[in-house]
Amino acid sequence: MELYLLDWANLLLRWLHVITAIAWIGSSFYFVWLDNSLIPPDDDAARERGVSGEIWSVHGGGFYNAQKYPVGPKQMPKSHLHWFYWESYSTWLSGFGLFTMLYLWNAGSFLVDKSRMDWSPVVAGSAALGFLVAGWLVYDQICRLFGQKKAADGTVSTGHDARVLILLFIYSVAATWLACQLFAGRAAFLLMGAMLATIMSANVFFWIIPGQRKVVAQLIAGQKPEAIHGQRGKQRSVHNTYFTLPVLIAMLSNHYGMLFQHPQNWLVLSSLMLAGALIRQFFVARHKGKQPWALVAGALAILAALVVWLAPSATVVTGPAVPSLTEVRAVIERRCVLCHNAALQNKGVALHTPELILQHAQQIQQQAVLQRTMPFNNATQITEGERALIGRWIAAGAKPD
Repeated sequence: MELYLLDWANLLLRWLHVITAIAWIGSSFYFVWLDNSLIPPDDDAARERGVSGEIWSVHGGGFYNAQKYPVGPKQMPKSHLHWFYWESYSTWLSGFGLFTMLYLWNAGSFLVDKSRMDWSPVVAGSAALGFLVAGWLVYDQICRLFGQKKAADGTVSTGHDARVLILLFIYSVAATWLACQLFAGRAAFLLMGAMLATIMSANVFFWIIPGQRKVVAQLIAGQKPEAIHGQRGKQRSVHNTYFTLPVLIAMLSNHYGMLFQHPQNWLVLSSLMLAGALIRQFFVARHKGKQPWALVAGALAILAALVVWLAPSATVVTGPAVPSLTEVRAVIERRCVLCHNAALQNKGVALHTPELILQHAQQIQQQAVLQRTMPFNNATQITEGERALIGRWIAAGAKPD
């Protein structure tokens, strides 16, 4: 009953996480599109009010006129002011809850790969939390040190955007490499997605919303708003939009063993995230009326290269001799039956008899030979030779002795 209830909690929390993520990403994408699609207003009255850009749009049978004040209106509107932040906070909180339930609660199984780091579940869990915190702190320092400039009169403004984005890419690759050295491959991929998502939500919590609150307070007090708050909020929002697709691919790719089990899994994930960033840049540029198809071509070239690079080696299914079922069964008893037996049929699969091995031969090939997701985190230390042996037996028809 306990496992049954945990499955329900897992399902509902995952569902909540997806719902809130859709709301956050959707609003983020909309405002990036809006910001890059505005045109100077034709109306003198709008310009007098301080409107720098506007756009007319039609949706759902109605017409909308969105206007932007670069710093703030001359007077705060008396009508309701909507704040966009709960989408971010809810996404992060639900994601962290899911991460706690699946990875921290079962750190010994999900976070630890003893061939990489042989540490206790408590230490591994603490390291994972530290990784998330350090990810934000380092990112924030990069923005503070390299993402702003001071004028001769002492005023501070944001700048050096290209340099900052290059530094953030280098930092993301370095963090990916570190995660893949410390944690099991699947956990490392998820942690990188969680680290970038934490940065995104922390940007909202520590910079974007507080800056907007200061501007609102200054407007209410009849003061001229400081431009730096809007500039910094825009800078962090731009970073967030480039992180979005890398976060999504990191979260999705940890379900595919052919990716996270690769010996150079850090390079695999870095390449996927780069492809995501290029695709996002294409859409950002497209909002401005440009058509940089070279970005799409670059992303597709990266993905095509990964498909070729990660293709299963022919040595997996060929060899000097076709193994017997007896040889295959010996490997499965050592490496698989611990979790797939009569008492514990993980995922409804049992492999403790020759008949069951024959019945599930294709699943064994998919999970242990091609995708390499099993044994989970290679807890039973199956060797490459043993995977190849199983692959040759299945390629030859998975015949009984």
